[in-house]
Amino acid sequence: MPELSNPFSLSGKTILVTGASSGIGKAIAIECAKMGGELIITGRNKERLQETFLALQGTHHTQITADLSNEADLEALIDALPPLDGCVNNAGINRPLLTQFVEKKDVLDVFDINAFAPFLLAQKLVQHKKLKKKASIVFTSSISGVFCSSVGGSLYSASKGAVNGYVKGLSLDLANRGIRVNCVNPGVIQTNLFSEGTITQEQLDEEIKRYPLKRFGKPEEVAYAVIYLLSDATEWMTGSNLVIDGGFTLL
Repeated sequence: MPELSNPFSLSGKTILVTGASSGIGKAIAIECAKMGGELIITGRNKERLQETFLALQGTHHTQITADLSNEADLEALIDALPPLDGCVNNAGINRPLLTQFVEKKDVLDVFDINAFAPFLLAQKLVQHKKLKKKASIVFTSSISGVFCSSVGGSLYSASKGAVNGYVKGLSLDLANRGIRVNCVNPGVIQTNLFSEGTITQEQLDEEIKRYPLKRFGKPEEVAYAVIYLLSDATEWMTGSNLVIDGGFTLL
């Protein structure tokens, strides 16, 4: 029998995933490998990055420890990269603070990781011709800062709003090269925040009531959307936001 066509396959594609040492980034790397992709994963924590690396199916994967807010690390990463079919900008931090308590260092810390680092990475990938024709760049954004926000969430929202704006401009800049740029916009996803004690169970129980599907998302569910955007199934999509929020923004 002839082999069945699968437009969602990542077989033969070389994909860079940043922030791959935990949470959504880790899930994206693992699921992309399952779909046949050859992964280059990066993150700041060497030990946790190794855990992700060992969880990847298949061979020919690479891990590079790097802090992308550090210019030297960013340059070293760019130099080490082969031509890419896909890049997933996933690294991110949150620092809940009421506006009156925000200091300049807080602004710079959040924007360095959530906005400036992925912006500069994308720029250098273009400048150094590290993206193949028809490559796909995917940013992990959020519903926060784009569709809604929260008390103490002004910094995080601002950084993610910046990501969405950048995606729209970058998609136009790269359209003539056949390179597409999109983002995913998740609601609350079950990640390390649930086990770090930064959010109480009572807060979680109250928050989950705001989701029509009555649960938070799973990292794998964001990964599946990213795979869609990396795959050939979305060759005619650019500058788009994929909302993955269990219906939160409907209310």
